[in-house]
Amino acid sequence: MRKTIYRAEERGFANHGWLKTYHSFSFANYYDEDRMGFGRLRVLNDDQVEPGMGFGTHPHDNMEIISIPLDGIMAHKDSQGNERTIEAGDIQVMSAGSGLTHSEFNFSKEKKLSFLQLWIFPNVLNTTPYYDQRSFQFPVNNLILIVSPDESGNSLPIKQNAFLYLGKIQKGISKKYERHSDRNGIFFFVIDGKISVENESLHKRDAVGIENTDQIEFYTEEDSYILIIDVPMIE
Repeated sequence: MRKTIYRAEERGFANHGWLKTYHSFSFANYYDEDRMGFGRLRVLNDDQVEPGMGFGTHPHDNMEIISIPLDGIMAHKDSQGNERTIEAGDIQVMSAGSGLTHSEFNFSKEKKLSFLQLWIFPNVLNTTPYYDQRSFQFPVNNLILIVSPDESGNSLPIKQNAFLYLGKIQKGISKKYERHSDRNGIFFFVIDGKISVENESLHKRDAVGIENTDQIEFYTEEDSYILIIDVPMIE
């Protein structure tokens, strides 16, 4: 087993006034050659956007982009004709494929928007772009599959052998997670709370990437909100 710890306070940070953003991996002006991603997971950004502000129209290609609102409402518009809003409980997947443009804004004029955004390299290039979003229920003490390559369990599709789970787990619960493929690694990101993963204590916004093991046990030291990313380390 190989473990890499990513502490919240060690992430890249930028304050643009209208945007406060933390980067688990190298992004924009933050560069660390030891933080270039975890396998095919390239980006995990933790963004806070001021009311009425946002990212103007910009391009993407050949990237699977997943947005997870934590608080507030995000407005999305893209060159494929999609114009939607998403909020906490909703998950958005945008497969950029051969190329598209889009914008993302804080829909509210009064309240901040907080969201996570992940970029995952696809396993096939230059496909037709698509957009989808879905609302999920998160019953306590369950890991809910939100993204998968085959839309299993009502999850959203992704062009990669990656599986994303969200779970709101009460304090004092022990669970085991089994990876989907021996080609994959497992990345735990603590959205809120405190957990222990393979004897590593992780607080809010801490993460650990684990390779070369089929099963991982974790324990909640506080009521916790957890993101698990089961993603290929190699093609």
